[in-house]
Amino acid sequence: MPPAVLGSPRPSRRGAPITPASTPAHRPSVTPRTTGTEPADPGTDGGLQRGLRPRHLRMIAIGGAIGTGLFLASGASIATAGPGGALVAYAVMGLMVLLLMQSLGEMAAHVPSSGSFQTYATRYVSPSFGFATGWNYWFNWAITVAAELVAAGLIMAFWFPGVPNWVWAGAFLAVILALNLVSSRTYGEGEFWLATIKVLAVIVFLIAGVAMILGILGGRGPGGGGSPGLTNWTLGDAPFHGGIPAIVAIFLVAGFSFQGTELVGIAAGEAQDPRREIPKALRSVFWRILLFYIGAIAVIGTLLPFTDPNLLRNGESDIASSPFTLVLERSGVAFAASVMNAVILTAILSAGNSGLYASTRMLHALAVSGQAPRLFARVSRRGVPVPALLATTAVGAAGFVSALVGQGAAYEWLLSVSALTGFLAWISIAVAHYRFRRAWVRQGRALSDLPYRAPFFPAGPLLAFALCVVVILGQNYEAVLEARLLEVLSAYVGLPVFAALWIGHRLVTGSRRVRLEDADLSGRV
Repeated sequence: MPPAVLGSPRPSRRGAPITPASTPAHRPSVTPRTTGTEPADPGTDGGLQRGLRPRHLRMIAIGGAIGTGLFLASGASIATAGPGGALVAYAVMGLMVLLLMQSLGEMAAHVPSSGSFQTYATRYVSPSFGFATGWNYWFNWAITVAAELVAAGLIMAFWFPGVPNWVWAGAFLAVILALNLVSSRTYGEGEFWLATIKVLAVIVFLIAGVAMILGILGGRGPGGGGSPGLTNWTLGDAPFHGGIPAIVAIFLVAGFSFQGTELVGIAAGEAQDPRREIPKALRSVFWRILLFYIGAIAVIGTLLPFTDPNLLRNGESDIASSPFTLVLERSGVAFAASVMNAVILTAILSAGNSGLYASTRMLHALAVSGQAPRLFARVSRRGVPVPALLATTAVGAAGFVSALVGQGAAYEWLLSVSALTGFLAWISIAVAHYRFRRAWVRQGRALSDLPYRAPFFPAGPLLAFALCVVVILGQNYEAVLEARLLEVLSAYVGLPVFAALWIGHRLVTGSRRVRLEDADLSGRV
């Protein structure tokens, strides 16, 4: 997921010309293929090149979900709901993400497009719904790039307190721009190594944590003194501190932590063998991600009492309060704070790298489908949508500048607008998949012709849809009940923005919901 902006209450992610409704949702690929269910070669996607290898896809999926939501926010989750409550919240959100990724995998294996769920929403729901989904998702990740720049400057202040934040922000922006500017393979290679560092850090943490629980390691660092056994699970009202309301409160944090797993759907548009590798990546990677989250929370909850005041600090003002840092220090690992600071910096750069990639491809896909200026559909000889990349970089840089002006008030509102976009994208995946499968059957096609079939249809997308709605509506229910209007507006402003795009496009173009009989089920991208 995109990392938290240090000091924010929750992780952040963490006008185009409108065409008539008759405009096709997606233009045919450069290399024509037969329609129907037989395409073996997915072709190209609006001039993009298929340079992402299977190992890139696996690490993009892992790297998209492992970030500061795990390294920082997991501690606050345990402090709020206790170790058991945090495990339940993350497990439920993990189940929701599993169902969503199965839905995305079925559609992405059939139509591997860099527009991903925007393309599917346009084809199977309505052009207006796809328009709103695409532009919201692009804006969200463009603003997230600014969030990474802000966070990276604060992280670097740990080592270089005298250097202004904007210096590091400019340097890191140049790095991730260069990774994205060369080719999709360069982006994938950069993300592979950044994600590898994060994965190794989590594995080392889990091994050290289990060794401490068994009494093999520990006792030399601050607060050491042998294994606590299961005493922290029976402390006070643990493991379910705060009961059901506390668990519900953690749902949003857990959901934000998992956001980014959908990036593999966007990467499908440039994968070498998407029909084979996308389902494989989604199936295998998800369980590893869930193991990392559930395992890390179990280790932290066992080794640290949920009453530890450092957990509530969320790592926002001092990296030493990260639960990973606290555990490693007590295991006797030297320079634990510096090690974790470097890992979290890697997570931030990974999120910025992926954010710039995802938003660029989404803007390119909007342009290819006629829902954004045609300028952004242009690609370089290496298949990089350079105009879309530069426009997105400019928006991210402008967002960072706004964070430095007027105490960052404008920037905070920009973050508020984009806060719910990830969940809205997930809702679009559930809705599009439900209608895709119904259209497939309505048009008399055999399910055996699908390259990958989500196993829990229709319960899967319906349950995922319901959980997303619960999370969105419940993210700040206390402010609603107590009529704190400014907080309500800040929390839910993304909903009317999405609705305005959806309804505005429909009024201007006159587009209507796609009939199941007319849905484009060809494999063309």
